[in-house]
Amino acid sequence: MDEFRANGGKVAQFGDAPMIILHTIGAKTGEVRPIPLVCYLEGDRFVVFASKAGAPNNPAWHHNLKANPEIDVEYGTETFKVAVAELTGDERAQLYAKQVALMPQFGEYETKAGGRVIPVLALTRM
Repeated sequence: MDEFRANGGKVAQFGDAPMIILHTIGAKTGEVRPIPLVCYLEGDRFVVFASKAGAPNNPAWHHNLKANPEIDVEYGTETFKVAVAELTGDERAQLYAKQVALMPQFGEYETKAGGRVIPVLALTRM
């Protein structure tokens, strides 16, 4: 997160991939938890993928977003509020395929997940 903030939202390890920091709110604790993620930009939406690198279960931040779907995010040098919506069906499949085309490791995550459908969430500025 320090590198993200020091470089206007860029992290060398991820090259030119767009990144955001989610400020999720713990479902049980109510505590703000910052989570840096690669995202896919689609129009005015930021799309994130709950891949957990192909683990068999969803990351905790996915549960937190479902419990508290209005959060702050950092993108570049801005911080703003977004509304979170989980995508399903064809829209989910199309956006996941676009992310795989950009970053093939997401295809590997899907295979490693052992049948778990990796959630795709759209974040829209409020």
